[in-house]
Amino acid sequence: MNEPTDKKPNFFQRHKVDWVLAIILLIALGLYGYGTWKTGSANDFYTSAITSMTQSFKNFWYASFDPAGYITVDKPPVALWFMAISAKILGVSNFSVVLPSVLFGVGSVYLMYRLVTPYFGRFAGRIAALVMTITPIVVADSRTNNMDATLIYFLLLAIWMLQKSINKHNMYWLIGSFATIGFAFNIKMLQAFMIIPAMLIFYWLASNDSWKKKIGKLSLATIALVVFTLSWPLSVDMTSANNRPYEGGSQHNSVLELAFGYNGTQRLLGQTTGTGGAFKGMGSSSSKSSNQPGGNTKSNSNNKMTPPSGKMGKFNPSKNMKSRGNFPGGNNRGGMKMNGKGGMGGAGGAFNIGTAGPLRLFQSALGPQISWLLPFSIIGMIAAFIGFADPKRKWYQLTTRQKHTVLWTGWLVPVYGFFSVASFFHPYYTIMLAPAIAALAGLGLAAMLDLFKRFGLNNYKAYFLPLAIVVTAGLQAWYVSSYYAWLSVLILVVAVLASILLLVFKAKPAGKAIVIVGLLSIAVAPSFWSLTPTLAKESAAIPTAGPDLLTSGGNNSGGIGNGTVNTKLLNYLTKHQGNAKYLFATADSGTAAPYIIKTKKAVMAMGGFNGTDPAMTLSKFKQLVKSGQVKYYLDEGKSGSTNSTIVNWIKKHAKKVSASEYGGSTSTTSSSNSMTFTMKKGASAKMAKPSGKQSMNMGGGPSNMSNGTLYDLSSIY
Repeated sequence: MNEPTDKKPNFFQRHKVDWVLAIILLIALGLYGYGTWKTGSANDFYTSAITSMTQSFKNFWYASFDPAGYITVDKPPVALWFMAISAKILGVSNFSVVLPSVLFGVGSVYLMYRLVTPYFGRFAGRIAALVMTITPIVVADSRTNNMDATLIYFLLLAIWMLQKSINKHNMYWLIGSFATIGFAFNIKMLQAFMIIPAMLIFYWLASNDSWKKKIGKLSLATIALVVFTLSWPLSVDMTSANNRPYEGGSQHNSVLELAFGYNGTQRLLGQTTGTGGAFKGMGSSSSKSSNQPGGNTKSNSNNKMTPPSGKMGKFNPSKNMKSRGNFPGGNNRGGMKMNGKGGMGGAGGAFNIGTAGPLRLFQSALGPQISWLLPFSIIGMIAAFIGFADPKRKWYQLTTRQKHTVLWTGWLVPVYGFFSVASFFHPYYTIMLAPAIAALAGLGLAAMLDLFKRFGLNNYKAYFLPLAIVVTAGLQAWYVSSYYAWLSVLILVVAVLASILLLVFKAKPAGKAIVIVGLLSIAVAPSFWSLTPTLAKESAAIPTAGPDLLTSGGNNSGGIGNGTVNTKLLNYLTKHQGNAKYLFATADSGTAAPYIIKTKKAVMAMGGFNGTDPAMTLSKFKQLVKSGQVKYYLDEGKSGSTNSTIVNWIKKHAKKVSASEYGGSTSTTSSSNSMTFTMKKGASAKMAKPSGKQSMNMGGGPSNMSNGTLYDLSSIY
């Protein structure tokens, strides 16, 4: 007879731990976090703001770009709040500014599991979590201090609350869900609203309440959405302009204008403010644009495409660098990786977004970042609607599983539609598609396996799984072909053979092993692509993934602020700053950011990110100069600035500082793993022989190579 025991169950007995999920989460943590302490300053524009936000609550609340609180970044502050708190605790460093994105990225993987498992089973939940983990753009984006990883986490959290409100018949969870969307609006504005249609449709279908109660509860939830959406923007817009920084990215110093203009309709229709016109290179409506999987291709006079050489040609910044730091050619496969807004982005480019149309997301510009498993998810979605149907019900009487499939389809369709037609976005914005692709891949695979087991070869429902494997493998083979021809062939051969053998050995024990082989054939390539940012220790302002990072060395700039600070110029300015409020003034954030990060001193970016925000007037600037708050101006000769009147006044009245007074040349220093440029007065820029890996940190704004002219403004008055 067993004696009674008082031994209590341990943690693992009380909580059922899914060890497969634990391994997936560890993989995600490694992919997103490894080497982030060696990645440079990530997005200098935001790192500068984080540096400034740690210095005062005012800067923290408004997301001020500079310590003096002159102008803000062009996004709301919530994501930066987490990063600033991290930097305040750990100190501003490579690691601290990226840490919140890493944690939110891992948290999103966990939420994917929690959102799928209760309705489609543990297997489907694991697949969804794994697909989310190995989506290349998710890895690349979660390694930066951009806002997207934070946004995705809170959108998934809102979906979790929505599911909970339906399961528990609790109105407060519903209100919390929509309030979280309002909170997410203050991470990246209208991008958060893209999933609201899916939430509304899902709640209407899944809730057991009467239609009157549904309307009542949704009305209260909408009020919560509005309150949490507008609380911060209105608090800013209702504050006197004299008591806060200028709202960067807007033309009239307004957050709401920024939300519905630059960060709203212009993302869809094309940028018309902030640059003096639409950006070149943001996609093309021409059917002649290249969609070769290798990325950058050359066109001869007969419009025939020649394959990329993969070699890095000569580069002359004075000729090739455009006024806003955009490098010609878009994708420079096998060449240099420009890490900055407006520069080249590894496997794609800052604005290399392909040709608008229904198949844009499958083109080479965006596909290798997000679409590796998109065909599998779409076919799986169709299989789910068919396989999870109840034959005893009418077609419109959806089962619980079908309703949850509607939820993820409702996320996928509008986001897919937006990126198919939008004119102004970066490739890494496509991370918005990742949760829907992951969820539909997981639940879709569960549905296809079930249909494959239940139906014979004389029924079309048995063919969803082999079809999904072959179609997905075909797309992946095209993406891989210009990099590794042998892998392209291998993927196709294994996938096709596995699909054929699936049908031949359908009812035999070998069938399970063949399914695994078929699935592995379409998992290898995206897994490798997702590994490249980690191997390259990449953390770029324009994050991308792909083999290019391994040949270019990624953004391994060594340390915050080292990439583009002219140390001799900095020493001169520090020595002669005196009691001036600003170390110096300049046109845009690209020049200012590295100096703010390096010194933690105020540097005035007169026109904000692109140098085109009308934040400063000539009369106000004269007052700042006369009072001694601004003593120096660094002019880099950039066109397109809205402050040309001020610059012309400076050139006419201020004393030009001789370059010999701060070293005789303007050297842009970088880490040992980066290229070094030496700019001498009157000479074109020449590229020095690279040392170590070939990479340049072009982080921050349009251009941050300090090779301009320094003016002493104290000589005016």
